[in-house]
This record gives sequence, C-alpha cells and structure tokens, in this order.
Amino acid sequence: MSSKFNILWLRPEAPTVSTEDIGEKTSNDKDAAVHDTAADVSDSDAISEDAQAGVRDIEAMTLVWTKQHLYGAYIAIWFIYFVDAMQQSMSNSLLPFVTSSFYSHSLTPVVGILSSLIGGLFKLPLAKIIDIWGRPQGFCLMLFCLVIGLITMAACDGVKSYAAGQVFYWVGYNGLTYVMGVFIADTSSLRNRSLMFAFASSPYLITTWIGGPIATGFLNGPGWRWGYGAFSIITPFICSPLIWLFYVNYRKAHEAGLIPKRESNRTFAQSLKYYAIEFDIFGVLLIATGLALFLLAFSIYSYQTLLWKAPIIICFLIIGGLLCIAFVFWEMYAPKTFIPYKLLVDRTVLGACLLAAIIFVSFYIWDGYFYSFLLVVNGLTVTEASYVSYTYTMGSCLFSFVVGYFVRLTGRFRWIALWFGVPLTALGIGLMINFRQPDVNIGYIVMCQVFIAVAGGALVITEQMAVMAATTHQNIAVVLAIEAMFSSVGGAIGSTVASAIWTSTFPQRLAVNLPAESLADLPNIYASITEQLAYPVGSPTRHAIAQSYGESQRYMLIAATALHVLSFASVWMWKDIDVNKRKQVKGMVI
Repeated sequence: MSSKFNILWLRPEAPTVSTEDIGEKTSNDKDAAVHDTAADVSDSDAISEDAQAGVRDIEAMTLVWTKQHLYGAYIAIWFIYFVDAMQQSMSNSLLPFVTSSFYSHSLTPVVGILSSLIGGLFKLPLAKIIDIWGRPQGFCLMLFCLVIGLITMAACDGVKSYAAGQVFYWVGYNGLTYVMGVFIADTSSLRNRSLMFAFASSPYLITTWIGGPIATGFLNGPGWRWGYGAFSIITPFICSPLIWLFYVNYRKAHEAGLIPKRESNRTFAQSLKYYAIEFDIFGVLLIATGLALFLLAFSIYSYQTLLWKAPIIICFLIIGGLLCIAFVFWEMYAPKTFIPYKLLVDRTVLGACLLAAIIFVSFYIWDGYFYSFLLVVNGLTVTEASYVSYTYTMGSCLFSFVVGYFVRLTGRFRWIALWFGVPLTALGIGLMINFRQPDVNIGYIVMCQVFIAVAGGALVITEQMAVMAATTHQNIAVVLAIEAMFSSVGGAIGSTVASAIWTSTFPQRLAVNLPAESLADLPNIYASITEQLAYPVGSPTRHAIAQSYGESQRYMLIAATALHVLSFASVWMWKDIDVNKRKQVKGMVI
C-alpha cells in the first residue's frame, strides 16, 4: 500500500492531544503485553492509535518520506557508524597508554565497569524517551552526551576524570547506536532486518585497519588527548545529515496531519515529577549505584592495604548489595517499573537476553588484558596489536552478512545460534587456553580469534532477531533496550572478573618470576605497560613479565570457556519463529 494512498484517507486535521493522556494510556510497562507470533500486527498501514507518541511519529514519518530519503538515512547511518567505530577503535588502542600515563595500567578494565553499567542501564529510560518524545529527540540528546564525554576525556587530569568522561561517552555512544538500531527496526521488514543490521555494522570492516594507525599517529604526534578532542568536532558534523532528514520528514508528516499537536498543561515542577516517575529515575539510580559499588569492590581491593578487610571494600560490598536488594523491592511497588517484567515472560526474549549477558561476561573476561598481552608478550606494535585484537570485530561483522542472508532465505534463526554460534565460540575460547601463552606462534591466536569472530557474527545477529521477532513494533525499542542492558551488565561483570583475576594473580606471579635485580621495580612494572615495554624482548625481566601474563591469562580463559555451557541452555529456550510470516512495520520500509 503506497504512502500517498494512506495520507488521502487519514484524517487531515491536527487535533490537540495531551502528552499526559498518551503517557497514561500507553507507557505503563506493567501492562505491556507480549503478543503471540500469529497475532502480531495487522496488515494495515494505519498509524497505531494505541502506540506511544514517539512510535506514532516514526510510523507517520515512514508514510510520507520518499525512497530517496530512506536510502539517504541509511547512508547517513553508515557514515555515523563509520566515524564512531573509528573513534572507538582508536580509543581502545589508546586506553592502556592513558591509564599508564597516570601509573594505573591495572585499572584498564576498571574504568569501563561504571561506564558500561550506566551506558547499558540508561537504554531503558532512553527507550521511553524515544517512545514518548521521539527518535530524533533521543538521537540529539545522545549526541550531546557523547561530545561531552569526548571533551572530558581530552581534558582529564587523572583516571577519575577520565572515567567520568567514559561514562558520558558510553552513554552517548551506546545511546546513539541504540537509537539508530531502533530506527533500522522501524524502517525495515523483519525478513530483511538482519541484513540491515549487518549493513549498519559493516564500517567495522574498514575501521579495524585504521584505528591502530590513527592511535599511533596521535601517540607519536599531538598526543592521546587530541585523539579525543578531534572526534568531539568530527562526530557532530557527520551526524548533521541524519538530523536534517529527521527534521524534514517530521515537518512533512506534521503538515500532512499525521502527527497531532501535543500540549501539556503541567507546570515545570509537575513535568519534572511526571518524567521522573515515567522514566523510573529512582530505580535507575538504585540499580546503577548498587551494581557499580558491588562490582568495583572486586576490582580495587588489591589497592587496599588490608585487601578484603579494608573498610571501603566492606562498605562497597554491603551498600552495593543492599541497594540491589532495595531495587527489587522498589520495582515491586513502583508506579512505573524500570524493567518491564511482562516482556521477559516470553521465553524467547528472556533466552536472548541471557545469551547476550553470557556472551559479554565471557568476552570481557578473556579480552580484558588481551591487547596488553599482544604488546608485551608477543612484542607487537600498537598497529599490529590493534589488527589482531580487532579480528573479532572484523570477522563478526563480515559473517553477519552471511547470517542475514540465511535468515532471509530460511526465515529461521534459532538453528544458527544453537548448532553453529555457541559451539564454535566455546571451541575458539577453549583453544586459547593452550595457545595464548609465551613462545606460542601468534598465528594460533589469530586462528582462535577467527573462530570466535565467525561465531560472534552469528550470535549477535540471532539474539537481536530473537527479541524483535517475539514482540510487536510498539515494544521494539523496549526489548532492544532490555537486550542491551543485559549485555552491558554482562560486560561490567566480565570486566570485574577479569580485573579480580588479574589483581589477585599477576603481581604474585611477578614476585615469583622476576629476576632478583628487577624485584625492586615490581610496583612500577605492575602499574604501567610503558614500564613493561621498556625491557627488551628476550631479556630475563621481559621473559618473566611474559610468563606472568600467560599464567594470569590461563585462569581468565578457563572461566570464559566454562560460561558457555549456559549459552546452550539460553538458546534452547527460544521459539523457532519464522520471520518470513510476520509483518511488523508500516509505511515505506526496506
């Protein structure tokens, strides 16, 4: 049905609608329903009258824009992903040098714990923002947070301020990519959606090769601070075409009478109260603070004289645990819940979210010090190490096109994850237990990375397809946010485990392995990758450092491999949904 035809029969007037009425009618998560596959959405292209305002707005926009604008939006999204992926690749390469510049190399994964938590947990309030206010508004808000984060990291004067910048950056980065992901779900048929997600992630195929050289250029040139400062200027510029397309088509839909004028009679104070309840701000603060305190205790205990008996560690564990328990009780009686539990009743949604958490826990355990391992143990340059560490990113993005094609061809995705993705991931990580050691040819590590990358391309696409195929268009933003939240919490847990293993094994192994003449330098060697790299390859001290890396890494890899037993169970929970038999979106879509 053409969009022109829809405009002719829809009411042309622009009635006034209260945003409070919209919120009361549609945004209560406790009443959200998970629809059965057979009763998902009707074939009508009419705007969903029972949907939230932001969902109705995007449906209206898809009715009025042209194919040229739709294709232009996807091209703009590709370039945004390209710039963000390039910046992220460069940032990951710079991170060990940033922490080492403040003599805190062992905190490399720690600085990502809080940012990963906040970035992931914020997606659920963000889902409500873009469902109530609109996709363009959420996109601009996240762009602002990303730029603030980049500026803060560029101007940081220590690990604490750098970590604060990371929080803003990852809230903005995760939010930006999340809003674009929801937009792709809004504007693509379920059958083609896996291919569209693969297209959006394809810039990583290029940025994998240029992130390392860019990092090297900044390290050898103006310094790592300018690496963040430059992208605080580039990113808003590259996002402007998509913002323009949003604005133009929003205005077009409004002028056609498809987007009603909405007014609120609330005062400013009433609006603050309304949105604080609507977004469950108190619940967000409880769970974010509780998890952050609890997980950080495992990462920083080794810096305390009394270790686990240190008062600050005991306080972190107790207060963090109590806040997490308080969150559970709060959600039982909250006016609007942070986590829409009724969506998680669907076994496919729950299984996909559990898989996302397990994948990220496992990944961040084995990847936490992998880049440093390549530099110190294998003696690679910054550029070479970035190539190897990003084998996963490149391989998973490339293979996601293959997965997308098979999903489009067969209409099924469960078998790909169950019989291919999960077993191959476990195999790749398990082989690294033996191969990620000193004096082992780097080719074996690359081989394992290829296995994990190919499997990762299958799992990431299929888990996203699972949560989207199990629900309706109105709930797309929410289920994607839930899946992302599980991923981020999993990543934070994985970073915590990696840091805990590292801090409890690496310094002890250094004390055993270092030659007598280097024992006095143990604190500096432990604290700075620059100090580690200062010893020539083949020297007794460098060999002892490499041996200590290998012994610590073995524990991480064993833990990461064992977790994938749970992956089989989580995928087994999924329904075997045929995406070719479902219509989920309306208007001009791909």
